[in-house]
Amino acid sequence: MDKIFITGIGTEVGKTIASAIVVEALEADYWKPIQAGDLENSDAHKVQALIFNQRSHFHPNSFALNTPMSPHAAAKIDGVEITSASITVPETKNDLVIEGAGGVLVPINDSETVLDLIKPEYKVIIVSRHYLGSINHTLLTIEALKSRNLNCFGIIFSGNENPSTEEIIQKMTRVQVIGRIREETAFSKEIIRNYAEEFRSRLKS
Repeated sequence: MDKIFITGIGTEVGKTIASAIVVEALEADYWKPIQAGDLENSDAHKVQALIFNQRSHFHPNSFALNTPMSPHAAAKIDGVEITSASITVPETKNDLVIEGAGGVLVPINDSETVLDLIKPEYKVIIVSRHYLGSINHTLLTIEALKSRNLNCFGIIFSGNENPSTEEIIQKMTRVQVIGRIREETAFSKEIIRNYAEEFRSRLKS
């Protein structure tokens, strides 16, 4: 069974929507190791509300922090310490979608980042949203992953099409594009299912 780690080139780029699509496409389990803030309407709650299938299981956070900040700072406020060694991957016989927190270099403590949560066997999907500077942030994210010999499995673009941006990212990284999540007025179960059907073959490649 595959473990798919979904990261972004920054915050608020569409990781949770992308996670819902991948979960639905593969009928995979979902796990967010670190949730910082919004505990009553967490990312797990959001994904669960957007999928149709009954096979997916939602595993509890290893750390559920009260403050919407970088994990290292939120953990300090809560009086806990996060380490990669203290985070145990849930056991499942299903594919597992793992949603990161922010980007790959977001600190989880004074010496480790989200990058330290990604294991060599994981398939990493990068969510890239178009904005001024997003090419740089996307290339830096992929460079950081490749520097650890991690598997850059694919890119999901988020937002309206930007052909020149997408073309140069593809040329410079040679990472497959799984698809694009367009600007939607709202995301419903039906819309998530449509994207899941569109992306499924590339997710299984």
